[in-house]
Amino acid sequence: MKERLVELKTEALEKVAQAEDAKALQDVKVQYLGKKGPITEVLRGMGKLPKEERPVIGQMANDVREEISTAIDEKQTKMEEAALEKQLQEETIDVTLPGRPAQTGGPHLLTSLIEEIEDLFIGMGFEIAEGPEVEADYYNFEALNLPKGHPARDMQDSFYITEEILMRTHTSPVQARTMEQHKGKGPVKVICPGKVYRRDTDDATHSHQFTQIEGLLVDKHVRMSDLKGVLNAFAKQMFGEEREIRLRPSFFPFTEPSVEMDISCKMCGGEGCSVCKGTGWIEILGAGMVHPNVLEMAGYDPNEYTGFAFGMGPERIAMLKYGIDDIRHFYTNDVRFLNQFHKA
Repeated sequence: MKERLVELKTEALEKVAQAEDAKALQDVKVQYLGKKGPITEVLRGMGKLPKEERPVIGQMANDVREEISTAIDEKQTKMEEAALEKQLQEETIDVTLPGRPAQTGGPHLLTSLIEEIEDLFIGMGFEIAEGPEVEADYYNFEALNLPKGHPARDMQDSFYITEEILMRTHTSPVQARTMEQHKGKGPVKVICPGKVYRRDTDDATHSHQFTQIEGLLVDKHVRMSDLKGVLNAFAKQMFGEEREIRLRPSFFPFTEPSVEMDISCKMCGGEGCSVCKGTGWIEILGAGMVHPNVLEMAGYDPNEYTGFAFGMGPERIAMLKYGIDDIRHFYTNDVRFLNQFHKA
C-alpha cells in the first residue's frame, strides 16, 4: 500500500505540472482528491491492514493528499498570475499619449464686449443702472420729451402689450427712472446696458432684438466739452489710440444740442475706402446735452443742472471692431462663429 501511495503522488504531481489551464487542473483535483479518488479508496481499505500499520499508512496517505493539494494550489496561483499579466499586457494604456482636451465654453462675444465697455466707464466713475425690459409708455417716451402723437415716435416702431405697456425700444427709460429716484439732486453718473426691442425686419444690419448701452451724466456746470472728452477716451480705448473722433449735428428729442459721433476709419486711416464709403469716417453712436424738458420732468432745475447723454449699440461696435458683416451672426448660435471669439 505504501508503494501505491508513492505511485499515486508521482502520477498526480506530474499531471499537475502538465495542466495547461484551470479546467485541466480541476480535473486532476477531482481525479486524485475527490470522494471516488484512489487516495480515498486507500483510506477506506485501511481496515484490512494490521493494527500496527494503520497509523503509518494513514499518516502517509494524509501527507500525500496534502502534498498534491498544495501543488494544485500553487499551480492555480501561477495560472491566475499569468492570466492577469496577459490581460494587463493586452489592455495596456499608454499614459504618455496626450489626453483628449475637454472643450470649455466661454462668454458670448457681446457679453465680453459689454463687460469691457462697463469696465471702461466704471473706471471713469460711472455706475451701472438697470431697469425693466417691459416698460411703461411714460418712461419709454413721455419722460424723454416724446409725448403721445409726437412724430419722432415713428422712428421707433414698437412692440406694444397694451396702450400703456410695451417692450422698451431703448435703455433711456433707465436714465429717466434713475433721475427720478435722485429727486432733483445731482450728481447722476450712470451707464445703462440691456436688451431692447423694435419692430424691425431682420437683415444684415437690423434685428428686432438687440443690445444698447446708454450713458448719462447730470450735475452742475456739465458742458459739451465734457461729453466730447468722455467719448474721445472711449473711442481710443475701444478702437485704438490712433483713432480720431468728430461730432456732427443731429437730432434726438431728448437732447439739445444733439450730435452723431464718428470715428476715423481704421481700414484706410481716414483716407477713404469702401468700408467708410469714401468719407474716412464711420458713424458709431449718438449723443447730446440732456434736453431741459427731460431734466424738468425728472425734477431737476435746468437753470441749475445740465447734463449729457449718449447711446451706443454693442453689436455695431463689435461689427466694426472685429470685421463682422452680419448682425444675425450674434444670435444664430453657430459654434463656428462663436469659437473665433472664444478669447476675444
